[in-house]
Amino acid sequence: MSESRNIKLPMVEIFETVEGEGTRAGFPTVFVRLFGCNLRCTWCDTKYSYPPAESEFVMTIDEIVQEATKYRAKHLCLTGGEPLMYGDKSAALIEALSATGKFTDIHIETNGAIDLAMFMERIDAPEVRYIMDYKLPDSGETDKMILSNLPLLRPQDELKFVIGSERDFEAATALLKAHPTEALPLFSPVWETMPPAKLVALMLEHGLSQVKLNLQMHKIIWDPAARGV
Repeated sequence: MSESRNIKLPMVEIFETVEGEGTRAGFPTVFVRLFGCNLRCTWCDTKYSYPPAESEFVMTIDEIVQEATKYRAKHLCLTGGEPLMYGDKSAALIEALSATGKFTDIHIETNGAIDLAMFMERIDAPEVRYIMDYKLPDSGETDKMILSNLPLLRPQDELKFVIGSERDFEAATALLKAHPTEALPLFSPVWETMPPAKLVALMLEHGLSQVKLNLQMHKIIWDPAARGV
C-alpha cells in the first residue's frame, strides 16, 4: 500500500443512488461526499457538510476506495461540501479512485472557488471530469469565483449555474458571452424563486441554444431534504 493511501479525509457519507442532475442524470452512481466547504451560499442544500456541523467520520483513502467499489455502479460522483479543498489529498483520492479501473465516469462537483490548474495538470485520466458550479449574485459568493478556471474546462466538463432570479440569469449569460468555454453550460433553477417554466421561457427568449436546462431529479423523486438519495 502506498503512503498516500493512508491519507485521512473528513467524510459525510458514501452511498449509491441515481445521479440527479447534469449530463449523467439517471445513471446509477456512487456518491462520495467529503466534509467541508470554503463557501457559504445562501441557497446551499447540504449545510450538514460544513461547520458548524461536524464531520460524520474520517476515512483513509484506502478505506474510501474499498467502500466505493463495493457498489455495482460504474459512475462515481465526488462531492461535498467542496471535495477539492484538500488540495494534494483530494488529488490523491481522485487518482486512487481512477486507478481501480472500476468506474467509467468519475465526475467531481466543485464550486468555482478552487483553482483547477493543479488537478488538470496532475490527473490525466479520460474518465475524470469536472462539474464546476459557478456562483452567481444571489449566492452571495460570486466574488470568490476564479475566472481563470473557465478556459481550463474541456468538452467533457460541465459548467453549472444555479439561477435564483433574473439578475442571476443575466449574470450567467453575460459571463458565457465574455468568457467562452468548451464545457457544457447548465442552468439549474432555484424552484422557490425561479420556477423552471420561467427559466425555460428566458432561455428561449434569449436564444440560448447551447445551454442545457438542469433539473435536480433527486428532488423530484424524493423529499428535497432527504439525505443518502
